Amino acid sequence: MSEKKPLQRKQAFTTTSGIEIPEYLDSYDLNSEAIGSPGSYPFTRGVHASMYRSRLWTMRQYAGFGDAEESNKRYRYLLSQGTTGLSVAFDLPTQIGYDSDHAMAEGEVGKVGVAISSLEDMETLFKDISLEKVSTSMTINSTAAILLCLYVAVAKKQGVDLRKLNGTIQNDVLKEYIARGTYIYPPKHSMRIITDIFKYCTESLPKWNMISISGYHIREAGSTAVQELAFTFSNAIAYVNAAILAGLDVDAFASRLSFFFNAHNNFFEEIAKFRAARRIWAQIMSERFRSKDPKSMMLRFHTQTGGSTLTAQQPYNNVTRVTLQALSAALGGTQSLHTNSFDEALALPTETSAEIALRTQQVIAHESGIADTVDPMAGSYFVEMLTDRIEEGVLDYIRRIDAMGGSTVAIERGFFQAEISAAAFAYQRAIEKKEQIIVGVNDFVSRSDPKPPLLAMDRSLERKQCERLGALRKKRDGADVEASLRRLKTVAAGQDNLLPLILDCVEKYATLGEISDVLRAVFGEYQAG
Repeated sequence: MSEKKPLQRKQAFTTTSGIEIPEYLDSYDLNSEAIGSPGSYPFTRGVHASMYRSRLWTMRQYAGFGDAEESNKRYRYLLSQGTTGLSVAFDLPTQIGYDSDHAMAEGEVGKVGVAISSLEDMETLFKDISLEKVSTSMTINSTAAILLCLYVAVAKKQGVDLRKLNGTIQNDVLKEYIARGTYIYPPKHSMRIITDIFKYCTESLPKWNMISISGYHIREAGSTAVQELAFTFSNAIAYVNAAILAGLDVDAFASRLSFFFNAHNNFFEEIAKFRAARRIWAQIMSERFRSKDPKSMMLRFHTQTGGSTLTAQQPYNNVTRVTLQALSAALGGTQSLHTNSFDEALALPTETSAEIALRTQQVIAHESGIADTVDPMAGSYFVEMLTDRIEEGVLDYIRRIDAMGGSTVAIERGFFQAEISAAAFAYQRAIEKKEQIIVGVNDFVSRSDPKPPLLAMDRSLERKQCERLGALRKKRDGADVEASLRRLKTVAAGQDNLLPLILDCVEKYATLGEISDVLRAVFGEYQAG
């Protein structure tokens, strides 16, 4: 019998951002002013003084598949199991402005999210769910204005006071050009729609988060933790600049900006990333934009565990990965959290796997004790060192992007894309050379690899969705719809706010595709170089 070789440890001890990890620290020069107190500038230790002692993070499980009826069933199930906020996933046609019966939508309807083509679909999606009592996040970007208007139209039908409507639209198109690809219009016109949303929400939906500036998808594309923050904040700077140029006062809207980050595998780096993020944003708002309101300087963010870290091999190991990632988000002070289901590398989550993901959050919140004190990691030599190093790396990137002329110029030059590509390549090489171990993938591979039961999509849902859409077009007032779409086209060619016109269109049951086509005709479509 051959002697078992001792487990080899990696030779280079660095984080995924390349920050050197010392063997141990006997001391570290703690900057008490930079660390501060919870609830006070620069918010390193949290945006609220009491954090989870007074209120836990929102447990917001991301869900949506098939048609509106199927997704409504899943939402009501999750709410019955203790979810405290909804998070809507839309299918690809909805994300890029095509109705379910468009030729481009064939084979994609309801696959990666719920299919929404009209107010009728939206009414079904939230049937028996009071929008007055639930906070809803919608992961939607290029068609964010349309989906927001659909949501507002449903709220109006329910008799909800719009000034109390609470939720978030992602509405972060810049990162689509960088990392995700679900853009429609050229950047200039996308920015016009975004600032119109800012104005509309500031005036009509004061509790609505008008944008969720996303680092999540940047990280999923392969960036490091430092790049995730740097590129996200550069995009945020572009949005704030655009809103100010459109005539908005920074303190009138900045408190309704929110962020969306990834929780990846390097436990301590992720905790430090979240702490550094709050400090950096506070500095940006205070020093660059001269904000006076402390609420404008507070970085409020949603976290999702890392989808790209989930493995199809030995999928039950993903429960452990998700637990560690969720724990890092909670220790980092997130305001809301989605935990991925362990089977998502194989299919959309089953009801059982979605429940396990939710229970993971609930166990952390109610059994671990970490919510009993604010920022328990503060003062750790290692965590504070990592927080400082991440901050330095992020600010260096932002200076370089500023020197290019800002985020939109950096996107046009392909700078973000090249940096992410290089980081992703380096990480993949590290996996292939076993410098980075992924359990069950490049080491500790089992002979037996049991697969869980998977969610099977009903193939008839696409046909039924298209039939419903055809029936809607026949029963609505076609002349009224056409007149509303013509008014929208006139406003799109001018300077007035688009949102009131889009709301009028959706309330007359114009479809998402019809509205998007009107805007395409005026704005054109973006073609990647």
